[in-house]
Amino acid sequence: MKKFLIAGLGNIGDKYANTRHNIGFKILDALAKKEGLKFETQKLGDLTTYKFKGRTFILLKPSTYMNLSGKAVKYWLTKEKVPLENLLVVTDDLNLPFGNLRLKTKGSDGGHNGLKDIQNVLQTSKYNRFRFGISDEFSKGRQVDYVLGEWTDEESEKLPERLEKSIELIKSFGTAGVNNTMNTFNGK
Repeated sequence: MKKFLIAGLGNIGDKYANTRHNIGFKILDALAKKEGLKFETQKLGDLTTYKFKGRTFILLKPSTYMNLSGKAVKYWLTKEKVPLENLLVVTDDLNLPFGNLRLKTKGSDGGHNGLKDIQNVLQTSKYNRFRFGISDEFSKGRQVDYVLGEWTDEESEKLPERLEKSIELIKSFGTAGVNNTMNTFNGK
């Protein structure tokens, strides 16, 4: 059975729960809710396992805070013996319009501290990342407030459909492969 580690990035705690920066947690929570799965607190994160079409998806929400995500990702990759090409990191992206989805097989951290830490710990930038656009609708010097801010009413209204599309992307990643998934979902 093929195994995949899907690491949704975010910060733990109620004050971060509905922030843009926690979209990685939010997407995994939506998938778990849809499939009737429950997360359990384990070493370095909350985990649940989703079985779909002969694949096992290990869903991880690191409890290390965003800037130290690499430690949890490496631990669970090693513990579960998941090959690096079966890792998918789910994160927010300021450079994409709200709700835009982009899957990439490698790249820079784009200034994202969670990706920066994962890259440092794994010693490579060649891992799959699923970026969810949060747009850059903030004034100069207000990036941190924006990223750690809550969704607007308009964004909240559109979020359920975007979460559903994100769940489809994750399932496709494990079943149709990364290239087919990029062709189907990028920019959608």
